Amino acid sequence: MSAPAEPGAPSATSGTGARAEADLLAGEGRFTPAKLTEVLAEVCARAGLDHRRARLLKFTANAVFRLHRDPVVVRIAGSTALRHRVAKVVTVAGWLADHDVPAVRLLPGVPQPVDVGGYLATLWQAVPQRAGRRPPTTRDLAVLLRRLHELPPPPFELPAWQPLDDVRRRLGDAEGLDPADRRFIEAQCERLDERLAVLKYPLTGCVVHGDAHLGNLVPGPNGPVLCDFDSTCLGPPEWDLTPIPVGLRRFGGSRRSAAVFAREYGFDVTRWPGFAVLREVRELKLATSVLPILRSNAGVVPELRRRLHSVRTGDTSAEWSRYG
Repeated sequence: MSAPAEPGAPSATSGTGARAEADLLAGEGRFTPAKLTEVLAEVCARAGLDHRRARLLKFTANAVFRLHRDPVVVRIAGSTALRHRVAKVVTVAGWLADHDVPAVRLLPGVPQPVDVGGYLATLWQAVPQRAGRRPPTTRDLAVLLRRLHELPPPPFELPAWQPLDDVRRRLGDAEGLDPADRRFIEAQCERLDERLAVLKYPLTGCVVHGDAHLGNLVPGPNGPVLCDFDSTCLGPPEWDLTPIPVGLRRFGGSRRSAAVFAREYGFDVTRWPGFAVLREVRELKLATSVLPILRSNAGVVPELRRRLHSVRTGDTSAEWSRYG
């Protein structure tokens, strides 16, 4: 398991940049470097692992650490309002392993999730990394999504797709959000709920990953593997096909890679009339993913404001920067 697409601000051990580190160290939120290090130390102590010199790979929706001495990744949930998803992540990971789906695997022998004073963590076997290994492609993602979508129904209950539920939960858990931004996000959720309610989906519903972008593929010795099952649910596969075209528009990329993705999967979601609605939902989720850590990680605030401005003004062509 390694860093997803939007690497976050650094810890004292990551060295990603002096400015971002100063922003973090000045934070007073619930997920400051000191608090995260304290939680990480306790999680590792319970598992018999050494937390010292761990590297922070990501700090946006979750804090993701790679341990220095052990091939283990520790993931700490970054929102108290979304703690309920962590147990599901553990169950889904086990189910994918049972079906031999290429995905990150939980660290065996450790009861999970680990609760440290209300902070929930999961521990994963780190995917072996090798210099020169090619990064995952949109074709890789299409192949893995097709395999996931073809799985039989799981023997456990999965939530139904509610793409704006986490936006509302993060809004309720937001640190220091401007009141005008709060009102705007609430109104957007209401408007998009109405538009979603009337969509007719051409593909058959199934288990969907829920956040299917290239950052949630980890290069491995036998090819890329899926990670991050926070949003996994039962829903329309069209949702899993939306992040690639939205990401290419907002963060840059070639049209060819989008075409390869659609061709390999066998369906071009951008040609479906409902895509415009899913695009708006995806962009709102991308903008608001950092709401619970605004005070803990002040470095994300300027980009949040820029993204919300794009959404407010209907500017669908503005390129965004990665949070971090």
